[in-house]
Amino acid sequence: MDALHTSLDRYAGRLRGLPPSCGPVRLIGIDGHAGSGKSTFTTRLAAALGGAPVLRLDDIASHDALFGWTARLRTQVLDPLARGTTAHYETYDWHARRFGAVRALPAADVVLIEGVGAGRRALRPFLARLVWLDLPSEASWARGRARDGEAQRAFWDGWIPAEIAHFATDPSWPFADESVRVSRVCPQGYEIREGARRASWDLARPPFRHSP
Repeated sequence: MDALHTSLDRYAGRLRGLPPSCGPVRLIGIDGHAGSGKSTFTTRLAAALGGAPVLRLDDIASHDALFGWTARLRTQVLDPLARGTTAHYETYDWHARRFGAVRALPAADVVLIEGVGAGRRALRPFLARLVWLDLPSEASWARGRARDGEAQRAFWDGWIPAEIAHFATDPSWPFADESVRVSRVCPQGYEIREGARRASWDLARPPFRHSP
């Protein structure tokens, strides 16, 4: 892959050409630290794919299960997609602190799953591609705190230790097929490189960059 000149449109074309990974679906995982820009990148990639369906893991996680959602994701989403049928999953209301509305996720040719933990060990067998948003942890969290404001300060105080613990035992970065960085000079604002799994030159870099 051209390290600096791959547009989202071109990358989307490559994703469409992958073999299916979850029944008839090419499931693409987009992972990275909270605040790293996953949601924006996913929205733009979905548009480049012609409106690909997107599952946000923020809708699956909850206050009581920041990372303990694998079984529910398997039952409500992965199993139906593997059968080639539309998935229906309950979404979590972070303000009401309860699950509520049910959303449909069609078994399209390409489906994006975005959020911290999208590349976890239990999900990787279902993924056609794993993408890592390459922004260091401290910078990501600072962006997230600034975005969410003082009202979410307590949440972030609890989230950061949980994310550190998650990636310490179940890292995604070493298994990423592609690494994405925001760039002002690259096509459509992103630099897309080979990820750690495919780029031997980058394997020496630690998977979790956390400053004490």
